[in-house]
Amino acid sequence: MEYDVIITGGSYAGMSAGLQLARARRKVLVIDAGERRNRFAATSHGFLGQDGRAPDDIAGDARVQLMAYPTVDWVCDTATQASRDAEAFIVETAAGMRYRSRRLLLATGVIDDLPDVHGLTERWGKSVFHCPYCHGYELDQGPIGVLATSPMSLHHALMLPDWGPTTFFTNGVLALDAEQQASLDQRGATVVTERVARIEGERADVVLANGRVVAIDGLFVLPRTRVASPLAAALGCVFEEGPLGAFIQSDPMTRETSVPGIFACGDAAMPFGSVALAVGDGVRAGSGVHRSLIFQTHP
Repeated sequence: MEYDVIITGGSYAGMSAGLQLARARRKVLVIDAGERRNRFAATSHGFLGQDGRAPDDIAGDARVQLMAYPTVDWVCDTATQASRDAEAFIVETAAGMRYRSRRLLLATGVIDDLPDVHGLTERWGKSVFHCPYCHGYELDQGPIGVLATSPMSLHHALMLPDWGPTTFFTNGVLALDAEQQASLDQRGATVVTERVARIEGERADVVLANGRVVAIDGLFVLPRTRVASPLAAALGCVFEEGPLGAFIQSDPMTRETSVPGIFACGDAAMPFGSVALAVGDGVRAGSGVHRSLIFQTHP
């Protein structure tokens, strides 16, 4: 069977795009391995109408609604290769299946590469976070830490005092100048320059190299990100370097990439991400793909 669109990645952006296409009565195949970026978090916040719900519940309800449309198929698999002949895109999966479509939409998400600090990974999504809008409120104005990973971390540290008293651990990554220090002082943030040895405790207490322990309720860190699938690079899509990592370059309105007929949306195609942003971006991509099926002839 040949589809109008194959969507690689069935998380929030991919399903949102699929919904627009399904409602346009287009044949859609979603290929998804079930590894959403926010699977480590118990609850999701900041998405209107879904605030405080478990990510599994939000995604589960969305999938039920999407699959109610008869033109949508879903394959629990990983898209590993993609190519194009004169008539269609061909997508191959880890299970050895091959599928064809007129358009290809990449909604594969990203992988977060955390700094190498002992105790950080096991607390990711529980007491170690990246988005204050998603998790800051639940800390109930308790003590907050920001672990520096790049110059962007200064911006992070200037934001977080709105959610609680903030300690900025520069950890040898940043050497603050007088102006930067003054801006942190103005926001009431405390700066700690000693190296961080590890994270421990029930929440995310920071143990410094000199043995001092700074008790905090939540630690914020900006990890480097990388697109979770090699498909975009293999297909020749242009990437754009963002403050946290490279993402797939795409048209701001249609979400078409540099390769005609290939579209991208969600975290893989944005410098920053959240559930709400991913859902909105999926709407743009889904409608962009639909319009291309009507008004364009490629491939």
